[in-house]
Amino acid sequence: MIFDKKANNPVLTLGYFIKGLKLLVSPELRAFLIIPILINLVLYSAALTLVYLYVGELIASFIPSWLEWLSWILWPLFFISFFIAGFFTFTVLANMLAAPFYGKLAAKTLAVIKGQSGAVVEQPLAKVMAAEFRRVAYLATRALPLLLLFIIPGINIIAPFLWALFGAWGMALEYAAYPLENDGLLFSEQKQLLKSLRLGALSFGGITMLGLTLPLLNIVVAPAAVIGATIYMHEVKD
Repeated sequence: MIFDKKANNPVLTLGYFIKGLKLLVSPELRAFLIIPILINLVLYSAALTLVYLYVGELIASFIPSWLEWLSWILWPLFFISFFIAGFFTFTVLANMLAAPFYGKLAAKTLAVIKGQSGAVVEQPLAKVMAAEFRRVAYLATRALPLLLLFIIPGINIIAPFLWALFGAWGMALEYAAYPLENDGLLFSEQKQLLKSLRLGALSFGGITMLGLTLPLLNIVVAPAAVIGATIYMHEVKD
């Protein structure tokens, strides 16, 4: 699959995400949105509760005593980092549960933007879940070493920035996967393809990740990202 040069334009990727948000109200997609939104509502409510109860205490434990004089800078950095890491984890879990529905949503979105009608062709459930577990395994094996950076004094200062970059890449992989799988691309092929438009993929993933950290909005961000990624992958083909 070959992409047009515009695929790496961050402004265009923002536009695709906004298109995804707008299509959330499409009557044709409504039936494919109900269950994913309910899953997100339950999981993100749990995530917000945990953040409210424990994040302050957790951050205090990660700031070494010799850097307490910089706590006014470090506290916001660690808060943002833990917030991103926490919602990244909950997002991956939510996507695992909603994966069968997101594949259908991507297929229906493509049919809508192409003006086609009829039943959506479903991918076998075993294939969908196997692909999701491969993505989770890939992300987990890279997230764990990054988490270790938080407990290394001095180095943990750069951990929030590395987490933000990793989170953007992970979200790009997650949400572009559904339309790409419907096109028959394997996970290894998806990674190579997204690496070929790295700036565009990171921009789309970063926008999505930012949306996922916003309470209430994050309930609909994931399905909007699936819709936006489907439009993105379709429209930038050369």
